[in-house]
Amino acid sequence: MLTLSIKETAMSQAGSALREPAGRAFPLPDLYERVSRHVPSIEWPALAPDVEAILRLKRERNAVVLAHNYQAPEIFHTVADIVGDSLALAREAARVDADVIVLAGVHFMAETAKLLNPRKTVLMPDMAAGCSLADSITAADVRALRAKYPGVPVVTYVNTSAAVKAESDVCCTSGNAADVVRALGVPRVLMIPDEFLARNVQQQVPEVELLTWAGHCEVHERFTPADIAEVRDSYPGITVIAHPECPPEVVDASDFSGSTAMMMNYVTEKRPSQVVLVTECSMADNIAVANPDIEFIKPCNLCPHMKRISLRNIRQALETMTHEITVEEGLAERARLAVERMLAVKPTQTVSPRQAA
Repeated sequence: MLTLSIKETAMSQAGSALREPAGRAFPLPDLYERVSRHVPSIEWPALAPDVEAILRLKRERNAVVLAHNYQAPEIFHTVADIVGDSLALAREAARVDADVIVLAGVHFMAETAKLLNPRKTVLMPDMAAGCSLADSITAADVRALRAKYPGVPVVTYVNTSAAVKAESDVCCTSGNAADVVRALGVPRVLMIPDEFLARNVQQQVPEVELLTWAGHCEVHERFTPADIAEVRDSYPGITVIAHPECPPEVVDASDFSGSTAMMMNYVTEKRPSQVVLVTECSMADNIAVANPDIEFIKPCNLCPHMKRISLRNIRQALETMTHEITVEEGLAERARLAVERMLAVKPTQTVSPRQAA
């Protein structure tokens, strides 16, 4: 696993002056300051016109931009109105006061926003921004599982299509999965489609048997215990934080495991001097903006789907009001119920028993 120190990258750019050709002011300097550690000053003038246009279009359209934690800093820190993990975006989508929602993330997130905002226009900047995990299971697969395990409730990760959610009893995220499973109060649960998330959650709910599906995230499944060992050898004393979509062996080799929101909270509260986030690369960039005194060693596993979203296609989405997300009402009603059941679950803990020990 190749790693890159964000602090080293920032230092290599430190000599870049904020300058434009004679007579031209450097654009949007306050916004640039937020991302100056990650966007070279020579690139900012090419990005600034899209930022300016998006800010204007949001006012004109009464629109908001929801951005997942894996979005690039120039999106996350300049044009996004609401940021967070999939649970935070789902919650805020249900409360947002706007006519138009632009989802800077992947397709299933836009569908979830539409489920919770059926009367609002939800736009997806690039319809090809999908998810390998969501693609790993279909509604027909869920019906087959129900037939094989009659009476066993189905907990479905939000990283799935609306059609799969519609066949489920309740949804979950990596941040609330254990709470959702416990809330069912049954001895056996189908937890789909992420096999590794289910196996990691199983350690938190040993009283419940979790039946799994062999779906994986193409970013997180590539991490190995050897990667963790390599980082620890190269950076003695480093804090390793892994996402629960990683294989259990990777989670076990880490110091802490949690959703992207929990990762952010851990770094902010514990303030390790040096940390590696075993997840998508942009997470480290976005946390580093608010924590300049912490050195982040960045594992170079990028999500190709998240990176399809750009300032340019967010601008185009608002200019042309495309691509609008629609979900057939009958299906949407059933899928919405599974998401709303998830949102109704009260959290009982913020870290796993292993990490709290």
